[in-house]
Amino acid sequence: MAEPFLLSEAQMRRIEPFFPLQRGLARVDDRRVLSGIIYVIRNGLMWRDAPLAYGPHKTLYNRFVRWSRAGVFNRIFAGLAAEGGAPDQLMVDATHLKAHRTAASLRKKGLFPRRIGRTKGGLNSKLHAVCDEQGRPRVLLLTEGQVSDYKGAATMLPAMPAAPVLIADRGYDADWFRQALRDRGTRPCIPGRSGRSRPIRHGKQLYRARHKIEIMFGRLKDWRRVATRYDRCAHTFMSAITLAATVIFWLPR
Repeated sequence: MAEPFLLSEAQMRRIEPFFPLQRGLARVDDRRVLSGIIYVIRNGLMWRDAPLAYGPHKTLYNRFVRWSRAGVFNRIFAGLAAEGGAPDQLMVDATHLKAHRTAASLRKKGLFPRRIGRTKGGLNSKLHAVCDEQGRPRVLLLTEGQVSDYKGAATMLPAMPAAPVLIADRGYDADWFRQALRDRGTRPCIPGRSGRSRPIRHGKQLYRARHKIEIMFGRLKDWRRVATRYDRCAHTFMSAITLAATVIFWLPR
């Protein structure tokens, strides 16, 4: 089993401004509980298998679910990513995340969508992402697995930070997307599809930087509860993703 993980005091200072205000009884030690949540997500454990050093596993689970419903982890990610400054480049892509049998039922329960769909690869979710030239995620979006890259890009477009250029593969080759980028002052570096009547030129040297978003996906999938979806609820799974992205890319060591 991996060594116990503990957030540093510097890391806690970065994320504490996004915590909910305490009302009534004081919360159990935030540093210990959040470190335990991160440990479980990174190592793909069941909650009851969390090391005793982090306290009762029910405390970890209840905090994770409660703060997920309140959007706390999403706000931490968005807040820290917004502090990243103006990017020189953006890259957009998407990847599939396999749904485990404990999460894979398509039957809708509750008021919120599950964000699980069926593709050739089975039941899964799709993570759409925009990252900067340093390979740091700036915008994340979770959809059903069969949702097209176009729809993901259209949904994320208003949240994308301004940048001189956006790099994407030919799966994003659409006239409306190119024009939407130009309207924002962003030059698209996107190869044209083979079926186009008129070839579209793109900077091949610039396009080589697209591997950075693939590396970003790989690092996120090193966290086992991100690579495989065990959570039935979309908001808890998205919280696991944004928490992993925060720790990997946006918190000081």
